[in-house]
Amino acid sequence: MSLDLFSAFIIGLLGSGHCLAMCGGITTMLTSAINKPGNQNQSRTSSLGDIPTSQQSTCSPVAFSLNLVLFYHVGRIASYCLIGAIVGFTGSIAAKNIGLPIAALRLIAAVFVILLGLYIGQWLLWLNRIESLGKGLWRYLSPMAKHVIPVDNSKKALGLGALWGWLPCGLVYSTLTWALASGSPLTGATIMLCFGLGTLPALVALSLGIGGIKKLLVNTAFRKVMAISLIGYGIYSFIVAYQLTF
Repeated sequence: MSLDLFSAFIIGLLGSGHCLAMCGGITTMLTSAINKPGNQNQSRTSSLGDIPTSQQSTCSPVAFSLNLVLFYHVGRIASYCLIGAIVGFTGSIAAKNIGLPIAALRLIAAVFVILLGLYIGQWLLWLNRIESLGKGLWRYLSPMAKHVIPVDNSKKALGLGALWGWLPCGLVYSTLTWALASGSPLTGATIMLCFGLGTLPALVALSLGIGGIKKLLVNTAFRKVMAISLIGYGIYSFIVAYQLTF
């Protein structure tokens, strides 16, 4: 189990460049909108509506915007955990009722890590087809965003994060195969928790205005190295799972 958790964290960490495209815009919005000229006074009144009056006078716009980012990521990772629990439960049902070996599910998970590496390296984009499977559900969920935008308090930030966690994403789906192979709702949720934590460094660095992190993650050479690392890890995982299966 510890290896699965470490694997999920590494997948999140190595795939962070993809996260910048999916979630980076929202993270930037949450940190920059409060700090626009002319908005600072407003942010201390209407935008701080969910913070006790005694704290509003001491809460700077920067601190409040970072508060929004924190709640957004809590909501996002919470959704990952929920999905992981559902998928882990599905894996346990498949193992018990259908007799599908957990080791076979690990083979599938390893293949998806390899596909993820090919996807990030932009050598083979089959995961785009996997992402399309979630678009049907997303069409029903995305209209709910109107209830949390504009994001002017922590509850809305939490809601937006919880909603955004269901956005069709090849990186998330690849990691969910590890949750499926866990055969346990609790382990599945924990795997997705570790994955979410792995995506945090890049997104938090972006929130703090550390532009060098973004430049590094979107750099073509760095992305290729990360992609090759994922492919190598996927091949290793496949070999281990194959030995356990056969």
